[in-house]
Amino acid sequence: MEFATFADHCAAIEAEPADLEITAHVADLLTEAGTDLEVVARFVQGQVFPAWDGRKLDVGPRTCYEAIARAAGPNVTDDDVEDDVASVGEIGAVAAGYEFGGQAGLGAFGGGAASGTGALAVGEIHASLEALATTDGDGSHGTKVDRLFSLFNRCTPLEARYLARLVLGEMRIGVGFGTVRDAIVEAFDVPVEAVVRAQQVSNDYGRVARVARADGQAALEGLTLEVGRPVQAMLAQAGTVTDALEAWGDAAVEWKYDGARVQVHYVPGEGSWVFSRNMEDVTDALPEVVEFAEDTIQCPVILDGEVVAVDDAGTPLAFQAVLRRFRRKHDVARAREDVRLTPVFFDCLHVDGEDLLEAPLETRHERLTELLGTASAGTSAGEAPNLAVGGGPANRWFTDDPDRIEAIDAAALEAGHEGIMLKDPTSTYDPGRRGKQWLKRKPDVETLDCVVTGAEWGEGRRATFLGTFEVSVRVADTGDDGAGGYATVGKVATGITDETLAALTERLEGYIRTEDGKTVDIDPAVVFEVGYEEIQPSPTYDSGYALRFPRFVGVRADKTPGDADSLERLERLYADTT
Repeated sequence: MEFATFADHCAAIEAEPADLEITAHVADLLTEAGTDLEVVARFVQGQVFPAWDGRKLDVGPRTCYEAIARAAGPNVTDDDVEDDVASVGEIGAVAAGYEFGGQAGLGAFGGGAASGTGALAVGEIHASLEALATTDGDGSHGTKVDRLFSLFNRCTPLEARYLARLVLGEMRIGVGFGTVRDAIVEAFDVPVEAVVRAQQVSNDYGRVARVARADGQAALEGLTLEVGRPVQAMLAQAGTVTDALEAWGDAAVEWKYDGARVQVHYVPGEGSWVFSRNMEDVTDALPEVVEFAEDTIQCPVILDGEVVAVDDAGTPLAFQAVLRRFRRKHDVARAREDVRLTPVFFDCLHVDGEDLLEAPLETRHERLTELLGTASAGTSAGEAPNLAVGGGPANRWFTDDPDRIEAIDAAALEAGHEGIMLKDPTSTYDPGRRGKQWLKRKPDVETLDCVVTGAEWGEGRRATFLGTFEVSVRVADTGDDGAGGYATVGKVATGITDETLAALTERLEGYIRTEDGKTVDIDPAVVFEVGYEEIQPSPTYDSGYALRFPRFVGVRADKTPGDADSLERLERLYADTT
């Protein structure tokens, strides 16, 4: 498929306000994609690689601006491009405003011809971006600019609009996971249930689209999990003991650990892989988890759990201690001496060639205990010893007694954990789903995971720090990737020390989009956990609600903006209190 054809479809999709018509446009695009179907199914969502693939382009705005400026001609600088983005508001419109193709003398850089005819192919762009993702080391910045230049220099204005957005992960044409799912159903006449299941096990809508077109429903249903390829984690929502027992009759009760989610893939004699909640490969940073798998497990498995920081006695440490280790790339051995991590597993997705996603939780628990043994559950009231330093299965109880659940909750808090999780014993494992089958119960202050979308510089001794942070929730969209935008819910300025402000300022400065006096506009990239007393209706914020007495709890480094809480959830939380 020519990239010009792809860009034409994107423009039609972007101009269409109706969801059903958008799905029809995407279905047409998939039907016309030919041999580029897998790539097109990802590109239209703004993805270059499958969701499970750890490769990243690692291209920042300045690199993209420099490539666009070079392609636009000697009278355009990357500062000019940046100023235009600040004025116009998005990179696609800016890129479309330049005339490319005139830099014939530079066309050889990166291997691109400077035809300016719009003859770029989708597969050619994908190959160039794949090469870009492997470019690192000395001189990598210049090489990346060269490669991008060679692409932009051959773009028509419309192609440049969507190439720039694709490179920076800002496609924003209203196409999310749900749209592509429904488009595959429409384009290739397969049941939606088969598409959903195939996506769950493959974590790649490009592959799902190809299989659906080639072999239909039976082939989709034949897709399985692959050890070494991560899947999305099943998620929980807030709930009460009453909610759980009324819905299920009895509940599986687990301690809620203040750690970081991990998914462990292991094949004896072949290898171990550890993935974060966002499916990043963190194997090298967590040697304790690899050692546990190698010492304990005798067959291929995929396990779901958390890593928790502990002291020598197994007493849990604060979540911040986990973050010091979780994405460590250098001096891992020394960091390990400072912060010890222990893995705790609470689910089994695959064991010895058998997928368990569709098995009930009770069955998955049985397979987990067969693999790892049974955690010491203490007395019937729920008391249990602290975590085994070497790792092991999570504590779990099955009960319909609310008093016993309260005792388990109290024991978890006494042991230094966050509280408890409540799970439906009959529930299947639904990757990426946040449903009512798993409920999290937290004590004390309520919290929301909000995206930082703005800030204000401080005053006095805090003048060099960002001191007040505008926080927002996701607006409902067509998928799970946060494509619908953000709505503000408040400003956070309390609960933050000077040391933390300095760290937050350093973290956020690279995402500042525009500045107006003390006020800055920030690209959505960082997620805060925000505590609050209650939710109130408010005309001040564009969500229509305000968090009363919001305070900073911490940075959710394990979450992307697409994982943040939604406006729909905010509305539901408010409705539950009125």
